[in-house]
Amino acid sequence: MSFMDEFNFWLSDDYFDEATKAELLGIKDNESEIEERFYKELEFGTGGLRGIIGAGTNRMNIYTVRKATQGLANYIMKQGSAGTLQSVAIAYDSRRMSPEFADETARCLAANGIKAYVFDSLRPTPELSFALRKLGCIAGVVVTASHNPPEYNGYKAYWADGAQVTPPNDIGIIGEVRAITDYHAVKTMPKEEAMSKGLYEIIGSEIDDAYMEELKKQIIHPEIIREVSKDIKIVYTPFHGTGNIPVRRVLKELGFENVYVVPEQELPDPDFTTLDYPNPEDPKAFTLALKLAKEKGADIVMATDPDADRLGVYALDTKSGEYVPFTGNMSGMLIAEYVLRERRATNTMPANPALVTTIVTTNMTKPITEAYNVKLIEVLTGFKYIGEQIKLFEQTGSYSYAFGLEESYGCLVGTHARDKDAIVAVMMLAEVASWCKKNNMTLWDMMINLYEKYGYYKETQYSITMKGIDGAKEIAALMDKFRANPPKEFGELKVKEFRDYANDVVIDMETGEKTTTGLPNSNVLYFDLTNDSWCCARPSGTEPKIKFYMGVKGTSLEDAQKKVEALTDAVKAVIES
Repeated sequence: MSFMDEFNFWLSDDYFDEATKAELLGIKDNESEIEERFYKELEFGTGGLRGIIGAGTNRMNIYTVRKATQGLANYIMKQGSAGTLQSVAIAYDSRRMSPEFADETARCLAANGIKAYVFDSLRPTPELSFALRKLGCIAGVVVTASHNPPEYNGYKAYWADGAQVTPPNDIGIIGEVRAITDYHAVKTMPKEEAMSKGLYEIIGSEIDDAYMEELKKQIIHPEIIREVSKDIKIVYTPFHGTGNIPVRRVLKELGFENVYVVPEQELPDPDFTTLDYPNPEDPKAFTLALKLAKEKGADIVMATDPDADRLGVYALDTKSGEYVPFTGNMSGMLIAEYVLRERRATNTMPANPALVTTIVTTNMTKPITEAYNVKLIEVLTGFKYIGEQIKLFEQTGSYSYAFGLEESYGCLVGTHARDKDAIVAVMMLAEVASWCKKNNMTLWDMMINLYEKYGYYKETQYSITMKGIDGAKEIAALMDKFRANPPKEFGELKVKEFRDYANDVVIDMETGEKTTTGLPNSNVLYFDLTNDSWCCARPSGTEPKIKFYMGVKGTSLEDAQKKVEALTDAVKAVIES
């Protein structure tokens, strides 16, 4: 059907409710808006769904959510033994329509004979990862759009290991979703009926308690926390999301006495009224938190994104009296150094330890892992690939998971979850700050020590937003251009090696020798440059943009800044050439 045929079908068919039809009638004279909403199905990708809330096939609504769930249910039913009751855990965040989408998901699963465990209120994404394994579920769903603008929502699918779905399960689920061409084939049932049949169960505090206990097991020096708990001051903001209750709880139970929550951002707010963008990568999002930090004389400022899987950090530099922002690479390296160093010192490092990271994360991971004789494993972008490694370690006994991080402000200490966990990151960074306090240091002092020890690594990103139908074509064309004719240099930096992960090829730019990447196919291009520098091009999987990741190594903060600025300018020049 054409987009207009699809529009008229939604208007006329009894399957769609009157509120949906009324919304569509409001755009009946706007052909471009109709096309944008109906020119395609909202794609169920490897991470699930994410899109603008509204009526239409290319929007997040109860019908697209229900259809995605039917595909998930069909895949689940093909995996289990006949007569075995499978189950799925479901969590949701503070966004608009999140509770409704979670309920639709549960009722569709129940109608297919699959039990749904649904949290009684909003919960962090990492707790869902924990819960589904705790409950013995085959899969999990989190209704969230993470840090996207307020008009978005999303649907992330997890598998039995607790990680977001990876091959072959992601491909299988996508295939089942795409195979559904008739909305009338999608099943649902009333909530009351599902509950009476034991197919819809509300979960809550019992999972919270178990999750908290697992988090606290990761603490290495509780005695240090007790020693400085009255002296260290922490400012925290949940950005109107799911982190407020669990973060406050774990810090309180560990003994931290001076935790100040930004009052304007404490409560759930689907409009994120106090924020332009609920993203811990955005300095403007810290305006209120930094104001409170200065009032209280805080040592550290931390923010979790709405679904509490990513952490943003500022720390006081006592020399300047200012608060210094930490990238995800920086805070991740602080935690990595502390965990690896103190596990070695206390003889609690697991056998054959491995640190798992992504190909676009800081190169500082290399000297840190070498210093502590820890295996470094690099995977594709996306924390699900880090979670997948934990499963492989358990299956093969090859390594033991010591730490995992990605540059986009996400990390995981412990194996209680298989996704990045900002709650455990807050907890561990509070412990690191406590260690620093005891040793008359700040987190910024410790960061400078790391730079002096390993090198002044610095990373940045350059993104180009290209919205709509034409934008998607432009992004594809740009990737095709780089793929067909890979640049030989970026400014003064020569390309030593070119990796095309979509075609599984690595080319030595000097010899022309070709090898394979050893990783799954993905639409990613990587340029290994001279002087320990690099650049990586990747279309975003969740936003209408193409991202260019870059990294350099300098001899000082100033030198690293100059080098990363020069590389950014060089990347822009290559894009425009």
